[in-house]
Amino acid sequence: MTANPLLGAFTGPFGLPPFAEIEDAHFASAYDAALAETRANIDTIAGNPEPPSFANTIEAMERSDTALDRVGGVFWNLAGADTNDAREALQRDLSPRLSAFFSETMMNRALFARIEALMTDTSTLTAEQARVLELYHTMFVRSGARLEGEDRARLSAIMQRLAVLGTQFSQNVLAEEKSWQLALGEEDLDGLPDFLVSAAAEAARERGQTGHVITLSRSLIVPFLQFSTRRDLRETAFRAWTARGQNGNAHDTRAIVTEMLHLREERARLLGYPSFAAFKLDREMAGTPERVRDLLMAVWEPARARAEADAARLEALMHADGGNAPLAAWDWRFYTERLRHAEHDLDETELKPYLQLDNIIAAAFDCAHRLFGIEVRPLDVPLYHPDCRAWEVTKSGRHMGVFIGDYFARGAKRSGAWCSSFRNQSKLDGDQRPIVVNVCNFAKAPAGQPSLLTFDDARTLFHEFGHALHALMSDVTYAFISGTSVARDFVELPSQLYEHWLSTPEVLSKYALHAKTGQPMPKALLDRLIAAENFDQGFSTVEYVASALVDLDFHAGPAPADPMAAQAETLARLGMPAAITMRHATPHFTHVFAGDGYSSGYYSYMWSEVMDADAFEAFREAGDVFDGETASKLLRHIYSAGGSADAAELYTAFRGRLPDVSALLRGRGLDTAA
Repeated sequence: MTANPLLGAFTGPFGLPPFAEIEDAHFASAYDAALAETRANIDTIAGNPEPPSFANTIEAMERSDTALDRVGGVFWNLAGADTNDAREALQRDLSPRLSAFFSETMMNRALFARIEALMTDTSTLTAEQARVLELYHTMFVRSGARLEGEDRARLSAIMQRLAVLGTQFSQNVLAEEKSWQLALGEEDLDGLPDFLVSAAAEAARERGQTGHVITLSRSLIVPFLQFSTRRDLRETAFRAWTARGQNGNAHDTRAIVTEMLHLREERARLLGYPSFAAFKLDREMAGTPERVRDLLMAVWEPARARAEADAARLEALMHADGGNAPLAAWDWRFYTERLRHAEHDLDETELKPYLQLDNIIAAAFDCAHRLFGIEVRPLDVPLYHPDCRAWEVTKSGRHMGVFIGDYFARGAKRSGAWCSSFRNQSKLDGDQRPIVVNVCNFAKAPAGQPSLLTFDDARTLFHEFGHALHALMSDVTYAFISGTSVARDFVELPSQLYEHWLSTPEVLSKYALHAKTGQPMPKALLDRLIAAENFDQGFSTVEYVASALVDLDFHAGPAPADPMAAQAETLARLGMPAAITMRHATPHFTHVFAGDGYSSGYYSYMWSEVMDADAFEAFREAGDVFDGETASKLLRHIYSAGGSADAAELYTAFRGRLPDVSALLRGRGLDTAA
């Protein structure tokens, strides 16, 4: 093993980690050293004989965990995007250790006393400093700083156990996804378009096989459900996709879920809250479980009505085909594709050649240039996987950060799409710019062929780059509030808002170029695409809202003894359409159970959508989707502001008011009865 490259500041281009030098064996010793250094720094701050000041307490805290952030920035990104047995084992070891260290810090009486003392007089602080202090104080209180006696030890034990369970849940779901495949013979390819046949061949090659396979990657299984004429194979694939985590094997997650829900409830009650949902939502824009439920139900009823009407039409199509069975979940996408073609003269096989990955990346970059004046240039630097690429991001000649794109599905990557950082923005000690990564799971084309996206894939790319811009454009002093360090139900605003530009004629006419001919998407096709944007919105809204309401029910009342029975009860109460399932069923609901991020918070996407629909209307009202004045306000109050003020204040500063649900209903085409 070489000298540990994780110890000491990274000195490569733009401070990028030296990926080529890092070995798995480096992580454990680097973490040992980083934890020891951070603990010593915390002890020094807590034991400082000088009276507490913002500089010697809060700013010292900001600097205390530099080494831990550096090591963790590399490890946790690799653990999610490019894992292996060694990294998974270390993840299982580190999760409870890091949780215990966090609890130790949050319950350090001397340290909390200094923060409490600072709260008594904030008159000499800047607005940003006062905000950071208030957030630090809140973090300590919500982490148990005021607990006494056995309650302190119990909360620490709960948090360590939750860390273990969250890691186990994530790894179990990944193991389920890696282990399943559907091998297709030539006779099984009927109805599959060329792009899907090629992607299935590439998936087989990556698994060391010949022929074609469908995996549980969304970019493979969704188009398979759309196009395969083999109803029996669609059922097999759909059941495998939705059964992740509940197969009664070593990777079953249902017992994990039960234990997590009870521990979360106990955690909330120790901290003085009636439920975990009340605890989690107390610091979010929504505020209370009741406000979340009101929003979700306001959307549920029109969405369900639309979905039921659509189901009747789809079943009629199915029966016209000669089928006499009721419409099932594995039929919905297949007949929806036919109905979309009939009603809008539009199908995925016609669209997909115009949605080349490289062109959609270029479109996302160009929108950011037109809105915010950024420039990008590719970087030739070592990264953690050959599929990754990197760009330097600048604005008016100023270095804004490094953006890394990791776009293709592989067995070592957890499913879904996300944005993360190797380093956050800060101005505390010079102008530290962020290193941001977008991770997706698109189907990879065979060598020499362009990778093509579905329109949903393209929207995902824009969504994640919206998160990346939130991090890259951040312009605050303290890393604690930089970039995406905002309320959970506000963090999706910059990402979901950015999706809107993909659907504009200004973008599609320039970047939707045919993979073979290079010709732009014909205007008639572009018009049909935009006209069909809300097609099947009842289905997509129902599958999402059902998941959000199950999450809320799990956490808003007593923890259920049997979560699967509780899930069924919620869906029955809602009148869930028979042919639609939750977007994320409980046993593989990683948003909620692979950690604490979206627990009792999956509603956040819709809460943010109320704002993003209204925010994009500001550009429409200005008469130009790239209106400079509106974009400037958006940058100042949203994309560069991080968590420097309350989320409602930031949005109001941009828009002049808070929105209501009507903008969302109009945006989804649900403002009229089905």
